[in-house]
Amino acid sequence: MTLTEFQPHMQLAGVATAMVLLAMGITWFVARALNNFGIVDAAWSFLFAPVAALYAVLGTGNIDRRVVVIGMVAFWSIRLGTHLTRRIYREHPKEDRRYAALRDEWGIRVDSRMLGFYLLQGLVIVVLSLPYLLPVFNSDSAIHPLELVGIGIFLTGLCGESLSDSQLVRFKAENLAADAVCETGLWRHSRHPNYFFEWLIWIGFATFALPSPAGWLGLIAPALMLHFLLNVTGIPMAEELAVARKGDAYRRYQQTTSRFIPWLRKET
Repeated sequence: MTLTEFQPHMQLAGVATAMVLLAMGITWFVARALNNFGIVDAAWSFLFAPVAALYAVLGTGNIDRRVVVIGMVAFWSIRLGTHLTRRIYREHPKEDRRYAALRDEWGIRVDSRMLGFYLLQGLVIVVLSLPYLLPVFNSDSAIHPLELVGIGIFLTGLCGESLSDSQLVRFKAENLAADAVCETGLWRHSRHPNYFFEWLIWIGFATFALPSPAGWLGLIAPALMLHFLLNVTGIPMAEELAVARKGDAYRRYQQTTSRFIPWLRKET
């Protein structure tokens, strides 16, 4: 694909960028008013649906493919956003521990730094949305086998993420002890099954995009998501906070249970 042929993609991504940055700016204003910066997680999840809708409506590719794109993204985005909104609502005005830690670290500069963080998250949305952007310009009416594989991987990830989220919510409702560690269901085989299946969802999006022109660019999304989950704000911060709260109980869990990919437990 030449740069000229890719120009419509870039123009549409530019519109999405402006939309997302505006939405993130509004989210920052609301979070500041509520004194709870943790609401960005829900806003971030919800924003993928309108981005995919924008791409699907203004894309010029096969209509059936565009409908599939908005269907997959909207279902995942709204489910995850709703799940996070419920969690934030239950805990408000208590702020998520990750954002409380950033508040302590940034001190009097927290408002300006958090605004920058919110806007950066908006840009990340646009980059991660590449697997949505590429297929909406694919005019091929034939369904490619990789697109079917992508849908299958996406559905597997969606079911796994939904199940792991519901298992954790149920466990927390039944176990109020501060050092209680969820080791049931999928959490018996992975310390972070929700993160694993979230990554699988992005593998599904990228696989669906592969047959489209320049579809390989969609692989940036699962690679970037894996980096975030394994090395940045996902597992490292979650593990650090879990050890601080649960102590030896969580350390024992670390010794027996896979960090990311669901696997057989180790004997101790």
